[in-house]
Amino acid sequence: MNVTYHFKFEDKRSETFKVTDRPAEPAGNLPSWTRLEHCQCANCPLKASESPRCPAAVEMLPVVNAFQAEDAYQKVTVEVTDDRRRYSKDTTLEESLRSLLGLKMATSGCPVLSELKSMAVHHLPFASNDEFIMRSVSHYLLQQYLAKRNHKEPDWELKGLVERNQRLQLVNQALWQRIHSVCEGDSNLKALLNFFSMASSVSFSLESQLRKLEAKMKGDGAD
Repeated sequence: MNVTYHFKFEDKRSETFKVTDRPAEPAGNLPSWTRLEHCQCANCPLKASESPRCPAAVEMLPVVNAFQAEDAYQKVTVEVTDDRRRYSKDTTLEESLRSLLGLKMATSGCPVLSELKSMAVHHLPFASNDEFIMRSVSHYLLQQYLAKRNHKEPDWELKGLVERNQRLQLVNQALWQRIHSVCEGDSNLKALLNFFSMASSVSFSLESQLRKLEAKMKGDGAD
């Protein structure tokens, strides 16, 4: 995987970030909020003696440093390129950061977030809530079909998907607390809050979300 996010601001500034399937290695004097024990996730399986830095925090650090004092609602033009295609959108910094941070979290090497890595390989920038639900459910059902082919018990009721997103919510909450301690502006915080709300929709309102998608697929749902 090789994805590049290029930000262009109205004042002509620009920032570029590359995301691959290889997590960033901790290097140099890292800030204290990247320490594993700083707002450590309640469900984190790592030990500070073996992994002194939080993998997700280390991966997100360059983005947080670049945008920690920025206004979440300022307009930016973002171009996203991978090995197959290019996306471009005039949007808010918050929406584009939600997309970038979500990808970085999934590829950070965090044992919990790594459950999203196979979906991140087919990354869709600027995904809406409906698209997030559609992709999450479709990806999970494909995993269950492959499990059945390999003589394992599939989960057609999506119970495992709900449980997975409950685990992810604990990580999202802890990461929000980490970034809250360093951000002067609100761009990174807004992005994480919106990413958190999308993950929550799978855990707390999956049935209603599926009913909305069902109505739209039948052609009688409102936008």
